[in-house]
Amino acid sequence: MQYSSVRQSTRAFQKAKGLVGRRYHQQRELPAASYIAASTAIAEPDLHQGELVDAQPSTSRAAGDRKQTADLTAAQVSQNKELVDKFRGKLILAPLTRGGNVPFRRLCTDFGADVTMSEMSFARMLLKGDIVEKARLRKADNEHCFGFQIATNNIQEGIGAGKLAAEAGASWVDLNCGCPIYEATKRGLGSALLRKPPKLARLVAGIAEGIELPLTVKVRTGTSYSKINAQETVALLAEAGAAAVTVHGRTAEQRYKKPADWELLSDLAEQHPVPLIGNGDVLTHYEARDRMSSGSFLAIMAGRGALIKPWIFQEVKEGRELCLTAQDRIGVYRQLVSHMKDHFGDDAKGWRKASYFLPWHFDFFCRYRHFPEDTFGEASREQPLMGRRTDLAMAELGETLESLPVLERLLRCENTAAHKEIAWALWDSHSDSQAATYLKFLAAEKLLEWEETAEAKEDTRAQG
Repeated sequence: MQYSSVRQSTRAFQKAKGLVGRRYHQQRELPAASYIAASTAIAEPDLHQGELVDAQPSTSRAAGDRKQTADLTAAQVSQNKELVDKFRGKLILAPLTRGGNVPFRRLCTDFGADVTMSEMSFARMLLKGDIVEKARLRKADNEHCFGFQIATNNIQEGIGAGKLAAEAGASWVDLNCGCPIYEATKRGLGSALLRKPPKLARLVAGIAEGIELPLTVKVRTGTSYSKINAQETVALLAEAGAAAVTVHGRTAEQRYKKPADWELLSDLAEQHPVPLIGNGDVLTHYEARDRMSSGSFLAIMAGRGALIKPWIFQEVKEGRELCLTAQDRIGVYRQLVSHMKDHFGDDAKGWRKASYFLPWHFDFFCRYRHFPEDTFGEASREQPLMGRRTDLAMAELGETLESLPVLERLLRCENTAAHKEIAWALWDSHSDSQAATYLKFLAAEKLLEWEETAEAKEDTRAQG
């Protein structure tokens, strides 16, 4: 009797499993609104699991047609060309996890960033109304060419997210196919899409046909060193309707451990008709200039370089290094604080929200060093300055620890405890001079301890 009950339960489970599977496959063909309702009804996980979903836009082709070439309208082709013209020759602000918040993008635009992008948004959660994902649709008033980046492996989700992006005032949509973090790849998103370029091409073609905004795609060179497939991927994306393709010059497995492969990026730009944006290891105006001239690139993209010095956009436009002093940088950082107060609110609640971002930004701000081209230009062509180990004092410039002004030492300190206190000091100050005074007192009290802790941590990391 007990055995019979187990068998009956097993049959019931298999039947239910088959029903869910049929409903899942039916769901793939539904319009965006019905898709959301269906996905909720069968109680599947909040985000994608596993392989790419080949849901076809209901207005463009039959479900059985699996072509990889987009049928763009004349208006869509024209919009793509207009976007490409806006990109041409620019240094583009990359989509930045955590760092790509509205106040920081506004700061970059203050310093001349003409083209900016949102932080990556999970399309499915966005369509379900998640407040965090919806917040990523917002742009600053001074962002005039703003791209909204999405993560999806489903055409209908891409189309639905594209509609929301258009309503929010975005200039284009970017499909993330390069994010290496497990949170994305375990669901078949981000760099996991690079495993099967033909499927990726079908995804891009379907979304490109179904949205009113131009679609760009951001990829890496492959999933690992043994599986570099950027040539195949870019060739397929050129036919799939992408207005432009950004290639980060590393594999997903490499993350940021190896220098970006600009030789491969140059080959891609030369060999494929799709406008190509090069990305990886741009820290100075002369590196951006050299990268742009090294191949047929439409534009160059900066991520960490902008996080370290948001004024890099002005430097690239003017072809010179700004050489900001510690006092100058305090003014820049307080400008970011001002934007955060405008965005989050100038009160206790606003500080709670801003404190998630502001101390984190100092993890990058503290890496700023002066790299004059006459001293470091030649070395930057052999190895990107981004990957260079920088001591607290730059011996190449004749610096010693004792010669550095106390404010300079404090702003270079890599201790996260220091970053929290610096952030609060800037938030609580009413002027640049007051902030400088506050920070000097802070340095007198805690700087040596912070430096010793940071040095010990670095020694432990080097030994490990």
